[in-house]
Amino acid sequence: MLGICASPMMRQYAAVIIVNLSVVCMGLNTAWPSPVLVKLRNETQSVLPRPITDEEGSWVVSAGFLAAALSCSLPAYLVDRIGRKYSAILVCLPRLLVCLLFTLASRVWMLILGRIIGDVTDMLTVTVVPMYATEIASVQFRGSLGTILQVSSSLGVLIMLSMGPFISYLTLNIIFTCVTIMSTIPVFYLPDSPYFLYSEGRTAEALKVLTYFRGSEELAKEEIKEYALSSSTPEVKISKRELFTNKVFLKTVGIVIVLGIGAQMSGFSAVSFYLQTVLESTHTDIKPEVASVIIGFIQLTASFCTASITDRFGRKLILTVTVMAIALGMVGLGAFFQLRESFGAVSGVMHYVPIVSIVFVVFGYSAGPGSLFWVLMTELFEGPARAVGVFCGLSIFVLFAFISTKFFPTVTLALGPAITYWSFGVICLLYCLFVVFCLPETKGKSILEIQVALGKADDVVKERDEKC
Repeated sequence: MLGICASPMMRQYAAVIIVNLSVVCMGLNTAWPSPVLVKLRNETQSVLPRPITDEEGSWVVSAGFLAAALSCSLPAYLVDRIGRKYSAILVCLPRLLVCLLFTLASRVWMLILGRIIGDVTDMLTVTVVPMYATEIASVQFRGSLGTILQVSSSLGVLIMLSMGPFISYLTLNIIFTCVTIMSTIPVFYLPDSPYFLYSEGRTAEALKVLTYFRGSEELAKEEIKEYALSSSTPEVKISKRELFTNKVFLKTVGIVIVLGIGAQMSGFSAVSFYLQTVLESTHTDIKPEVASVIIGFIQLTASFCTASITDRFGRKLILTVTVMAIALGMVGLGAFFQLRESFGAVSGVMHYVPIVSIVFVVFGYSAGPGSLFWVLMTELFEGPARAVGVFCGLSIFVLFAFISTKFFPTVTLALGPAITYWSFGVICLLYCLFVVFCLPETKGKSILEIQVALGKADDVVKERDEKC
């Protein structure tokens, strides 16, 4: 399938796009609660014996995140045990089970179980896909290839938001099932990651794959030399205990954890999962289902923007600007609800403040943390530590996704929407300061050079240059 791609760059893009097809399904699963919760609360549209309560709805949204956070060790084990390619193929079966549970659901527990299985499957997806993209990509394309994950996720979100409010519950889940099946077949034709092949002692196969993706055996051999200078080789496997005594690894884990917490506590997840519910709560003239489609389109556009500029501008600059945009959106939402609480009904231009604010939030997150978190998480770790490091980062990322979505309705009710959104804005400002002062720039650097920037002794790079 990839043989028709003439240039090495096109081969890399083709491979990464194919492996990201499963991320489109992840986007469908991510946005699924937004239109479905509205249907389940409606007596005539619900497939359940009765409309669900707000508490049940919060569990439908968030239960999967908690399960995924508790099962993060499974994806980390699988990607190193069976490889990146077969891990990507493996996600199909549980996704089909999710589609079956959603389609046949007659009780709330079936929906919650489906969300649990779906989010655990998504955890495997966001573990293997960024790793595969990083290990396939050349240095000059690594940023843009890494952001294809957010583009694919945003495409899935847009598809769900575009069709979910306008078709029946049953039709929606049948389409979900068909997309899941079609996204799996092309993955069988992909080669496995060259780094995984090398780590298994299959150096000749790794060299062959690298030569195919680099277009030159000489370039492939240079990269194999970099693999050899990592702390793990096919003959010597680094232990997990040894990793957790490594200061550079611990520092990197700390950076990735803060990036993950900041991304989730920026408020995007809380707003996006309850998108139609939030829009309905504004009591403006804008139809929530139409606004959600517009926002899904904006999310996809933002992801494309980042994919096109991430290798031109530094990761830090993009993150700083986009996180400030999220903060501005949260301040706008808080101001709208505060004014409505103080003066009653809003009129005139104030009707558009919620949608404009949400656009800032969605665009900022999709162009910044939503895209670059996956790029940075795999760039910051060197090969032998990548699976364990990604496991640590994703565990916290998903745990805080559960916290932000499960307790968003409760906090909003207790503190009021204005203070809730303003709190998200303050977190965004703190997140921005962390990016500016603590995050090393990774643009245009090899994995070894990034490790030096994190504090690894630079004699590793000198040794590499002497051997090359």
